[in-house]
Amino acid sequence: MKRRFNLLPIILFALAFLLINAYVLSGLSTIFHQSWLAPVFWLAVIGLSVALFFAITKMRRSGMNKFFQIISHAFLILLGSELVFAIFLIIGDLYRLILTVNSNFTSAGFHWVARNNYWVDFSLFMFAITLALFAYGITLGKYAYRVIKHTLFFDDLPVSFDGFTITQISDVHAGSFTNPVAVQKGIDMINAQKSDLFVFTGDLVNNAASEIKPYLGHFSQIKAPYGQFSILGNHDYGDYIKWPTEADKVQNLQQLKEYHKDLGFKLLLDEHVELIKNGEKIILAGIENWGIGFGERGDLEKALRNTNVNDFKVLLSHDPSHWDAQVKQFPSKIQLTLAGHTHGMQFGIEAFGIKWSLVKYRYKHWAGIKTENNRYLNINRGFGFLGFSGRIGIWPEITVIELKRKTENN
Repeated sequence: MKRRFNLLPIILFALAFLLINAYVLSGLSTIFHQSWLAPVFWLAVIGLSVALFFAITKMRRSGMNKFFQIISHAFLILLGSELVFAIFLIIGDLYRLILTVNSNFTSAGFHWVARNNYWVDFSLFMFAITLALFAYGITLGKYAYRVIKHTLFFDDLPVSFDGFTITQISDVHAGSFTNPVAVQKGIDMINAQKSDLFVFTGDLVNNAASEIKPYLGHFSQIKAPYGQFSILGNHDYGDYIKWPTEADKVQNLQQLKEYHKDLGFKLLLDEHVELIKNGEKIILAGIENWGIGFGERGDLEKALRNTNVNDFKVLLSHDPSHWDAQVKQFPSKIQLTLAGHTHGMQFGIEAFGIKWSLVKYRYKHWAGIKTENNRYLNINRGFGFLGFSGRIGIWPEITVIELKRKTENN
């Protein structure tokens, strides 16, 4: 049966978009007294909206294309900047309303207090700042790699692994890259950490295995003394595009697994390995993607089969919802879980003690270290980007974790 298309959300969004633009135009008209302003403004807004409609129509028929990316990003940048302008403008108008009400208590006739032009100018300034942030995020921010270091302490860490270091990246999404030189900069930063172990926690591509092929030479440069290990993320299975046949989809996944080998990554598929140092060991396990709403493929019990309760375990699991659902209460203690998936939504604020992103309304903990039940979770913010071709405030991350044995002194 053909799925019924629901027009209501589109109509509501269109009405909200028109109201926002009408309000923004009212603010611009306060400081720009030009007869041509309104027709030019609406011509630009309607023109961009029509272009977006055709871009979406073309994308639905033939898949992602450059035209859609350009138009959708232009629309997103305009809408985001207008929202900032409108938020500051409405703060000024609310204050103006208060002044109007107060003044009419003491006067015989009703009259509106005029808008403060300086506040409108400031709102326009914030609009310009937002445009500049988007421009930076799209051009440079998406490749502005950051190294984030954590030192974690454990009572039960084998003595030989005291000071052992792990470099983690996640969510490469190779199909989104457009600048191989910038990507190489990130690879050089990974190798510069000289960690004992390298792990990749899923989403090597957006959809097709072929996306990583141009970057095999880049990521195959990553080396660590105790090896390079990887897992699959939800995008790696090819679930988000239509394949000619089911066999093509299966072949794509098989090809992706081969590319992991070409990169020098040992792909862990519901399995584990033992890392040995001076006769002592830690367990490194990896599962297939397990995420609420994103496919619950992984089998944790299978991955840890033939391990002991007292073994020190590090788990690679792409989606952090798996940690909340299973890992943090798993009978066999998993001391450290490394995840990704959220990207921090590639947009947010992490400065001046503020940590906020829209993704927090989907994942309560969406980046960095979390501890509960004497177990740790680290969520990497992602190495690449997807959807929005940029990053603002949530920069691409290379995580370095040092494992330390807890003593009386720490």
